[in-house]
Amino acid sequence: MIFDRVIHNGTIITVNPDFDIIEKGAVCIKDGRIERIEASDGNLPLPEAEDVIDVKGGIIMPGLVNTHTHLPMTLFRGLADDLPLSVWLNEHIFPAERRHINPESVELGALLACSEMLLSGTTTCCDGYFFEDHVAAALNKSGMRAVLGQGVIDFPAPGVPDPSENIKNAVAFTKKWQGISPLITPSIFCHSPYTCSIETLKKAKAAAAENGLLFQIHVAETKAERDQIQSEHGATPVQYLDRIGVLDGNTLLVHGIWLDHDDIRIIARRRAKVSHNPESNMKLSAGISPVADLLKNGVTVGLGTDGCASNNDLDLFQEMDMAAKLHKVDALDPTVMDARTVLKMATIKGAEAIGLDRDIGSLEIGKSADLIVIDTAQPHLVPMYNPVSHIVYAVRGSDVRDVIVSGRALVKDGNLTTIDLEEILERVTEISRIIKKNKGTLR
Repeated sequence: MIFDRVIHNGTIITVNPDFDIIEKGAVCIKDGRIERIEASDGNLPLPEAEDVIDVKGGIIMPGLVNTHTHLPMTLFRGLADDLPLSVWLNEHIFPAERRHINPESVELGALLACSEMLLSGTTTCCDGYFFEDHVAAALNKSGMRAVLGQGVIDFPAPGVPDPSENIKNAVAFTKKWQGISPLITPSIFCHSPYTCSIETLKKAKAAAAENGLLFQIHVAETKAERDQIQSEHGATPVQYLDRIGVLDGNTLLVHGIWLDHDDIRIIARRRAKVSHNPESNMKLSAGISPVADLLKNGVTVGLGTDGCASNNDLDLFQEMDMAAKLHKVDALDPTVMDARTVLKMATIKGAEAIGLDRDIGSLEIGKSADLIVIDTAQPHLVPMYNPVSHIVYAVRGSDVRDVIVSGRALVKDGNLTTIDLEEILERVTEISRIIKKNKGTLR
């Protein structure tokens, strides 16, 4: 057999069920899938292939999975920092979206986000935003894998001026993108329990369930949200969502900060998943999610960056480092959130959280060839005693050299192959000048 691509001479971190690590190995790819994974001592000839990548002692690992993004919000990176979430959202972000979000800006912002994610090793993302059809077009152009949710909210929003059309609009999006590309899976994203009515939440979940799609929602992000839902419905946000029947194995709860023990038990019992976004949570002073308790109760937790307006980057390596350290200091326990656990959250557990773990998230024969190569010939990566520890605590997104999705090279030797980055940067800079000019009048 002649393989399409052979990647060799590196340490392979499989993240398979046994967490096998092959110190000097090769990954063979055929028709977009992993055909062979094997140790190679350098004495035997390599399998024949159309393309051979020598990683020169670097790391070969699964592509990272970002379980929560708002991709077009790269346009608002740094627009309004150091503010409480309610002020940041209501007085800055929502007004900016009303003025500047349109099909063209959404696609451009999403392409900028794809560029950033690919260059830092993310091969799959889970997004929720408005004009999601144009986000999907950008992802399709980039070659990335994604779960994309059309945003649903009970007031006028970009692309949906009439809130009564929000579910109809979301369903139309999911129907259009089901089957268009094997790399894009449509979804429905309700903003939150406090911006969507009971009727909206139930209808959105029913529409997602009818088509076997992921239902996403921000939940228990702030103390104010918890107190509001408690006051209005006599229950915590999680208890409220459980009461109205929207929690199950195809529900992704984003943030999940203000959770009590009963909430965690409910999430575990319903087999709902959680997206943990530590940097965004910290920056907005929303709180610290009880991730260690979620994991102890068997809840699947993936890692996410959130949007660039509240992070302000999409580097999942940095997110891993922050997640591990945040929970150690919170628990005053250095053994909490060890490197292997956090790496799983950014790969196989992230894939599981968005329903793609059968195909991605680990390097296993038969799975899609979604993988990245890390250049370890860097001062901050030498010496390397434990590659897993290095990935979480030392590697930076800028250390990623090659990125492959479904067997296709999207980044080669640190350069994008599907996106004209120079053009994207130039166009975004033009839009940012307009946004900056209008910043004082956004409210």
